[in-house]
Amino acid sequence: MPLDPFFAERLRLHRRYLFDQALGSMRKRLWALWPFGRTSVPEPQKPAKGPKLSPRARHRRAALAWDRTELRTVGTPGPDVRTTEHDVPVPGAPSVRVRLYHPRGDDPAPAVLAFYGGAFRIGGIDYPTTDAGFRRRCTDAGVVIAAVDYALAPEHRYPVQVEQAYAALSWLFAEADGLGVNPSRIGVAGISAGANLAAAVTLVNRDRDGYPLRLQVLEVPVTDLTGAHLDLRATRALGIPRFIVARELRSVARTYLPAKRLASEPYASPLRAASHEDLPPAVILTAEFDPLRGDGEAYGAALRLAGVDASVVRYLGVTHDTPIFTGALPAARRWHDDVVSALRRLHA
Repeated sequence: MPLDPFFAERLRLHRRYLFDQALGSMRKRLWALWPFGRTSVPEPQKPAKGPKLSPRARHRRAALAWDRTELRTVGTPGPDVRTTEHDVPVPGAPSVRVRLYHPRGDDPAPAVLAFYGGAFRIGGIDYPTTDAGFRRRCTDAGVVIAAVDYALAPEHRYPVQVEQAYAALSWLFAEADGLGVNPSRIGVAGISAGANLAAAVTLVNRDRDGYPLRLQVLEVPVTDLTGAHLDLRATRALGIPRFIVARELRSVARTYLPAKRLASEPYASPLRAASHEDLPPAVILTAEFDPLRGDGEAYGAALRLAGVDASVVRYLGVTHDTPIFTGALPAARRWHDDVVSALRRLHA
């Protein structure tokens, strides 16, 4: 199916961004090799206003501003729901903030431990589109959303995020009664990098305490950080060369993982687990014009082969970040409805 017209201008800007990023990286490498480059006189710097931000901090600030604009122009604001904030200790790692979104109705309610996306290096539960999405899903599905504000890389690298995720899961089960949560009706969910953590925590849970998880909802998940299951036909159809897509994934993995060899560990790449038996039922959503569709579909197949109740749906004509665009894109609204239907299974 052709790319939805909604994405036409966005694709043009995204392609330019990717090419600029690749070209800038190439220039830096060539400059480092140029024998006369280090003798040149640096250009005078303008006086900085306020504290100087690192390139990563500037990138995160720009991403937050972009997210705020996206919610205003193509997103859907979230309804007013009751929220509570909690700080969860993590053995051997920084504590993690968990925000609970409480639906109207009688306690206890089903709950979903939820993880945001952002390539492990940007994002957070305070990002406007993320917060709005959690509010809408909480209200429409009638479930408590326990949103985990896991640490970002490279300041904190794998397995810190996985340990934070599992600590949050253990805490949710242990404190369920006081939180208004039904401990027999808890699932996990995540988007993109967050879906990686959601899948990983089901493996950790199976291998450790075995809490009774009822469901996992994985949206555009990255399940293999080695890149072996990328489907580059998706981006080739958009005119984005293979080397640029591969470079982006390598950049994500390099930021998140302390060493390249760790990409083969199952808690980093859930698809590479030796066994996928005894995991909770899964609902997996992928997008046609997203190279990670290969990861999601391969993971669904691995779960099915292991006897897990798993379904995979590919949305045609859309891209990786489709769930954001509920204010402008019919497919995004259908995506939301399908996720809500999956979460409602926790009531059954």
